[in-house]
Amino acid sequence: MEFSTEALIVLAPLFAAAFAGLFQRYIGDRVAMAVTTASIGLALALSLPIFADFVWGEGRERTLELFRFVDVAGFTSTWSVRIDAMSAVMLVVVNTVSFLVHVYSIGYMAEDPHRARFFSYLSFFTFAMLALVTANDLLQLFFGWEGVGVASYLLIGFWYHKRSANDAAIKAFIVNRIGDFGFALGIMAAFFCYGSIEFNAIFHAAAANPGLMLGVDRFSAPAVEVVSFLLFIGAMGKSAQFFLHVWLPDAMEGPTPVSALIHAATMVTAGVFMVCRFGELYHLAPYASGFVTIVGATTALFAATVGLAQNDIKRVVAYSTCSQLGYMFFAAGVGAYNAAMFHLFTHAFFKALLFLGAGSVITGLHHEQDMRFMGGVRKPMPITWAMMTIGTLALIGFGIPGLGGFAGFYSKDAIIEAAYGSHGIGAQFAFWCGVSAALLTSFYSWRLAFMTFEGKFRSNPHAHHDEHDSHAHHAPTDGSAPAHESPWIMLAPLFVLAAGAIFAGWLFAPYFLGGHAANFWDHAIPLAHGEHHEFPTWVIWAPLTVTVTGFLLAVIFYLWQPGAPKALAKGPAHAFLYNKWFFDEIYDFIFVKGARALGDLFWKVGDQKIIDGLGPDGIAATSRFASRQVRKVQTGFVYHYSFIMLIAAIGFGAYAIFAGMGGGR
Repeated sequence: MEFSTEALIVLAPLFAAAFAGLFQRYIGDRVAMAVTTASIGLALALSLPIFADFVWGEGRERTLELFRFVDVAGFTSTWSVRIDAMSAVMLVVVNTVSFLVHVYSIGYMAEDPHRARFFSYLSFFTFAMLALVTANDLLQLFFGWEGVGVASYLLIGFWYHKRSANDAAIKAFIVNRIGDFGFALGIMAAFFCYGSIEFNAIFHAAAANPGLMLGVDRFSAPAVEVVSFLLFIGAMGKSAQFFLHVWLPDAMEGPTPVSALIHAATMVTAGVFMVCRFGELYHLAPYASGFVTIVGATTALFAATVGLAQNDIKRVVAYSTCSQLGYMFFAAGVGAYNAAMFHLFTHAFFKALLFLGAGSVITGLHHEQDMRFMGGVRKPMPITWAMMTIGTLALIGFGIPGLGGFAGFYSKDAIIEAAYGSHGIGAQFAFWCGVSAALLTSFYSWRLAFMTFEGKFRSNPHAHHDEHDSHAHHAPTDGSAPAHESPWIMLAPLFVLAAGAIFAGWLFAPYFLGGHAANFWDHAIPLAHGEHHEFPTWVIWAPLTVTVTGFLLAVIFYLWQPGAPKALAKGPAHAFLYNKWFFDEIYDFIFVKGARALGDLFWKVGDQKIIDGLGPDGIAATSRFASRQVRKVQTGFVYHYSFIMLIAAIGFGAYAIFAGMGGGR
């Protein structure tokens, strides 16, 4: 095993997670939190020089083999640490967000009796994602892929005493298994077609034989299309794309820091990373890429519509994640892999900022999450308000073309322009979905800001507070909320993330999209097809136009005419969006109740009536009937037995006579 700085980045969180989890009884919560947080800090400190080398240096690609993972009958897999532009970006994203989440959690989970276990899970989550992004073959990637799935299950259901948390964890686990089934088939198909699971070997084999066909009997399709399609099915589950998105909103049942980690740096970004990592394969598969484009664009628009009607502050931010992931996927679908990764990079800062800011609001409002019972929070929580405002501006991608803007402006506009300039399947559909989603994103983001921080406080009549908590009963006379600002251990990470939300786009756009990209990004994947096109003026200004329009509509509805949303909430459109297009109800009817009905059919009809009825139960019933009939002749009287013997003798005699007569003929 070759031990190095790169290996320490990946393994330090694993060692810390094991130490905190196994020895929590002996070391206590404080030591467990300190060790896990320090391990992530160390991983971050070691990742920054690697990232800087690819941005400002020569960016030396390398693969360090640590140990032989599998070696069976010619099938080999080596646990490696692959360092290139993509993994360098992900190392910084994962470790930065994870470190800040660890620090934030020290304050957020201060009263939880199981802090050591929580921090152990967080560090294991980080390790699994680091193993995924530094993988050099599909088996190690799949190990990390399943590792983040296990960690998410543990963290979503961390408060296991809540039935809703357990249900959400199970839902996430099952939905991801559906996607992972396709992913596993994709790995098998890649090995079957190309004879290897190592990334570069697959890329070279696919490029050398793009006409290779894969099929069953008379049905066949290009192997590169089949492999790319199956791998994306896995990404649909992991990154909560349309049809397999239903687990993501329920994941809010976990503690808020978990939501920030899942949505900003781990789990859901794994699918985007995988598609971009296999950009050379998707580049050869136009139909699979078109499918990625259409699914991503549909998800971006769908999630944005649902976000309009949600009242839980964390669910609104969760649906914004789902929508932004759609942007990343349709960027990858049209070939703009660098723009997709750039949006993943900028999104990590402002999405973590929004989730941790939401957690600050929830803590300050005594664990209230419903925005209908907020308002007036800006005055008692000015720092949280400022941080979430920065996050909102970055999320909506506010900026002026030619001048600059917040982080999301650079990456989101690049994606929309790449879709317009592409001639790929579904590209124009993606362009209009992207513009429409930008309008809706602006509206629901400012809706969240206005309902939470502006106006007068609206108390929850169903809330149960401690009778000694004076803040819980009486709002201040100025209409602000009975809230308190969060401690500095929770606020400090927000400042770091806010800096990223403001400056990350401006600082790194040249290295993802501009003139310096050739020295940075071509190490990993090709540049966007439409990146160097001259776009019409209306295309360049469309995102800003719809963003401002969404802001003005939110001002009208939630500041000037606050009664209008209540009137609209009585209509069928609101019910449709509030119930998330009724996906849960449809899936419950088709799959849950359908599976239960099918199970009842097999059990009550197939098993009990047919198998048991004709099998053991039927034979037993026949035996019981026969025994009852035979028992009737067992009377104990001699003359009954003599009569039976006489009848038997007559019967045998008759048989002998007739048999003899037949023989004589």
